[in-house]
Amino acid sequence: MYWACAQLESNRTKLALHCLDKVAGYQIYNPQIREQRRRYGRKITSLSQLFPAYVFVLIVSGWWDARWSPGVVRLVMDGLVPARVPDAVISEIRGRERNGFVELPKPRGLVLGSKVRLVSGPFCDRIGLVAGLRAHERVLVLLNLLGGQQRVDLARNAIEAI
Repeated sequence: MYWACAQLESNRTKLALHCLDKVAGYQIYNPQIREQRRRYGRKITSLSQLFPAYVFVLIVSGWWDARWSPGVVRLVMDGLVPARVPDAVISEIRGRERNGFVELPKPRGLVLGSKVRLVSGPFCDRIGLVAGLRAHERVLVLLNLLGGQQRVDLARNAIEAI
């Protein structure tokens, strides 16, 4: 008995989860995160997968039914058998869950309005202000470009706090 990882078809996640769980009888683990953002001044909470287009499947005896289940592209393989996901990885992800959703660590050292320096990319060495913190290690930065302030969405590792 071990955990494996299945890649799902895009836009067929619900079908794949249903077929793996109810039809084929596999225990599945689909960690989700809750993201809050603003749209037209209102807070909107959306739900998304921690690993988009992937789900963990508990393999007990055979894995062929999981591989050929509707909505599944493939199982992540290690040679001729599915790659094993260590139990410690699944335990770590489950340990971060709060009310059914995985809580990702907050970026340290960055607060709204703080000054940052870009350390990579076409705007390297420019100074900007943090305008927002996004999910998946993304940061929204205000830069003075083209005679005005422009918002630029950057990776967390592309900036450093000043």
